[in-house]
Amino acid sequence: MSNETRGLNSMLIAGITPYFLERGGLWFQEHFEDIRKKARREEWWRGHTMFLEPGARNQFSPFLRKLSDMGYVKISRVEHRGEFAVRGGIADVFPINFDHPIRIEFSGNTIATISPLLLQAEAKPLKLPAAKDASGHERLWLSGLRTRDYLVHIDHGIGIFRGMEDSYYALEYAPPRKGGRPDRLLVPRFQARKLSRYIGFETPTIHRLGGTSWEITKRRAKEDAKKFAEELIVIFEGRARATRHSYPPHPEIERHLAHSFSFEETPDQMQALHEIHDDLSGEKPMDRLLLGDVGFGKTELAIRAAGRVAYAGKQAALLCPTTILADQHFATFRERLKELPIKIAMLSRLTPKEKAKKEIEKLRNGETDIVIGTHRLLSQDILWHDLGLVIVDEEQRFGVRQKEKFKQLRSGVDILSLSATPIPRTLSLALAKFRDISIIQTPPPGRIPIQTFVLPFSQKIVAEAIAAERKRHGQIFYLWNRIENIEAVRRELQVLSPGIRMAILHGRMRETEIIRVMHEFREGKIDLLLATTIIENGLDLPDVNTLIVANAAKLGLAQAHQIRGRIGRGDNPAYAYFLYPTHSLTEKGQLRLHALKEAEGLGTGFQIALKDLEIRGAGNILGRQQSGTMNKVGLNLYAQLLGEAIEELT
Repeated sequence: MSNETRGLNSMLIAGITPYFLERGGLWFQEHFEDIRKKARREEWWRGHTMFLEPGARNQFSPFLRKLSDMGYVKISRVEHRGEFAVRGGIADVFPINFDHPIRIEFSGNTIATISPLLLQAEAKPLKLPAAKDASGHERLWLSGLRTRDYLVHIDHGIGIFRGMEDSYYALEYAPPRKGGRPDRLLVPRFQARKLSRYIGFETPTIHRLGGTSWEITKRRAKEDAKKFAEELIVIFEGRARATRHSYPPHPEIERHLAHSFSFEETPDQMQALHEIHDDLSGEKPMDRLLLGDVGFGKTELAIRAAGRVAYAGKQAALLCPTTILADQHFATFRERLKELPIKIAMLSRLTPKEKAKKEIEKLRNGETDIVIGTHRLLSQDILWHDLGLVIVDEEQRFGVRQKEKFKQLRSGVDILSLSATPIPRTLSLALAKFRDISIIQTPPPGRIPIQTFVLPFSQKIVAEAIAAERKRHGQIFYLWNRIENIEAVRRELQVLSPGIRMAILHGRMRETEIIRVMHEFREGKIDLLLATTIIENGLDLPDVNTLIVANAAKLGLAQAHQIRGRIGRGDNPAYAYFLYPTHSLTEKGQLRLHALKEAEGLGTGFQIALKDLEIRGAGNILGRQQSGTMNKVGLNLYAQLLGEAIEELT
């Protein structure tokens, strides 16, 4: 009998502790009686559990105090695990060991009833009714719809999805007149191709049925898409005509790199590697985008591509957005290629002037095969002996002009761009004529999903999470994104965890100091790194398996996902605590945190993409002007119009 169905007789509320947070709901169901026995005999279990039964005597005020002592936070309306709300003699509680909140009604000092409580805001994912005419369009673009999602009808504009009525999509549009009732449109499933999700940077304008504004908006979007298609064709025409000598395979080098790789390649990695090698074996310069969730092995493919080009006598450059990332890549490349006759260098603002001068000279005369650096590689004084390959890491962090600079050096240069920010499938299809895309969606073998907890902030949770990680000799990221009072947070953490070795990291520190702290953290001389979002990109530290974000609602969804990807790189289970202050949590913050929890599994950067990352990726590719137009019609429709324009012009 499950904990939920057992509710009429006896139920358990588990306290908010790292030990319990690591257990799933099934564990509590299977160990219900064992937990009850331990709670009778042992103080710790008694203090962190509560057993309730209808008809049992239980004073209301002590019950509420016990909830607070167990880590639950009182708010006005329950929406997340770890919260409770009170109204009269009724308490709504969302236990961490339940999939839904419960309502407990008291009659005096007796529990009258215990019943499940459905959240008003809860929207169930749409499951299309079984039907032989369910189209591929529906499965690809409309599955997982929720009521209140925005949908774009190609003929009528943007409306609000209100659910399925028999075999119809029900959409709500703006009232025909001020103060009137909203219009409704029922779209039969055989016309589902007229519908697409709205994805954009902002809350869209809901159109009126029968009005002219949508036709005007759509016509302008079509004109904009045609202009953008013309620009794309001009940009890529020159590269399409360019040729270069092919890079022949080196079986002994490729076998060496494969055998020295510490992990087993995934099928997706091998497919992407095959595609990159095919590009290098041809005579047309490569322009490939390699997409993969954080920690899925993009860097390893970059190393093998650079090794092949360097062995053919050409130079390779790896462009990174930050000094920290460049420093880590330099260490990784040097370690992976140490047994091969390949010379590697690094250039950044931290490189001393005299050393930089020597490294630039080596690049010019061909002594250096692979150089790793930041924007410093784009400086005017950098001259290349024979540049063959440019790898752009975190390509979404660079502007179009910065990326085009390398292509201007020589039309035959190969470009491999790496990104964890997915491009929407609609847009990738539109750009498929110009750019090849490889996707790594399979997690590495043995990778364990990061267990994610979205909870009200509690010093008790922070202290116990740190203690649990230190008990297994691991390291912790503690994210606090306000530099002005980060020292005060350090003092609080030292009180919570006496004796812990701690360091601070933020963007206003001197870069030499940033690198020193990161080296010490990597070497295990620091237990806890109190940092801002400077840790967002590219750090690969297998001993860091606990992340605590003190005010998670302030982070963008993409940013939170990227930061979570900084842990869980080793063999140990990893735990991410996204904590939020209940007094200042906005509705948008709640939605972001809920989406982050939903996308807990491996490879879910692509799931989150539909909510946030796609928008960012599209914005970087389209540019500011196109992004404005995209917002008015939605990304999916804009990409469709762009694809049609490209087809007409080529």
